[in-house]
Amino acid sequence: MRFLSIGIAVALLAGLSASFAHAQETPETTVEDIVVLGMPLREQVETFVDDVTVPATGWGPARWDERWGICVGVVNLRRDAAQAMADRISEVALDLNLTVGEPGCSPNVLIIATDDAPALATAMVERSPNAFRPRYSGAARPASQLEIFQTRDSPVRWWHVSMPIIRDTGRPAVRLPGMSAPMINSWGSRLTTPITSRLLRAYVIIDIDQAEGLSFRQLADYVAMVTFAQIDPDAEISGFPTILNVFDNPTIAFGLTDWDQDYLGALYGSEMNQRNPNQQTGAVASLMFRGRRQTEREAQALTDAPED
Repeated sequence: MRFLSIGIAVALLAGLSASFAHAQETPETTVEDIVVLGMPLREQVETFVDDVTVPATGWGPARWDERWGICVGVVNLRRDAAQAMADRISEVALDLNLTVGEPGCSPNVLIIATDDAPALATAMVERSPNAFRPRYSGAARPASQLEIFQTRDSPVRWWHVSMPIIRDTGRPAVRLPGMSAPMINSWGSRLTTPITSRLLRAYVIIDIDQAEGLSFRQLADYVAMVTFAQIDPDAEISGFPTILNVFDNPTIAFGLTDWDQDYLGALYGSEMNQRNPNQQTGAVASLMFRGRRQTEREAQALTDAPED
């Protein structure tokens, strides 16, 4: 199944403006931690993970696979800004132990800036509907959500395409159009499964007018967050210290926060071999909780340390 190429994206963008400001220097500012008041840490983490994670219907969270890695394409930004955006996304990928494609690779992460995001999203979906919702189980969110992707009014919109694969071999674990059913040698146990979900493509569209007011680093890190995780754009996360809140409060974060990095680290560090998709999400929450607790202990140790 071929994905929408950079060339097609450029054709769709004909006539749109191609300007973007240089990366801005962000002034030093102290940002207070924001937490959900009255919630123990474990409950905070579980609530956040449950609310933001939206995999394909019936499947657990999907991740980029280190065996294939990512290749970032950025369209309709000035050359220096596009390179800076691609470099930042690639930097986050390396932090997650993913492979990053060499220059000239075929993009599976497509980031497009435009001054009319709904029109662009609609044009892309109408031109290649199967690229957004391939005809196999576990590919994407429901058609109703694809309609919202096209019509919503938001500074950044995103869409992921995934594929269930056999963990050990990387081969498809579902029947693809025109192909025979996959051969799966072992189905695991009542509690575990040899199947996991791999991210195949991510489309991220930036409304350049609505993105005004953010620094380049804030915007790039927001894009990174929604590239590497299947984030619910409608999640209620106002009480959490995450870059995902930056459009509502530009002073909340000047890049990926410790909270964000712990979430991504847990998503890519969890075993997630549980047969129940909800248990896979729970595994992410458990690992994130351990990471947050360790961070708090280290911070407390520094606070308690005697001054020289």
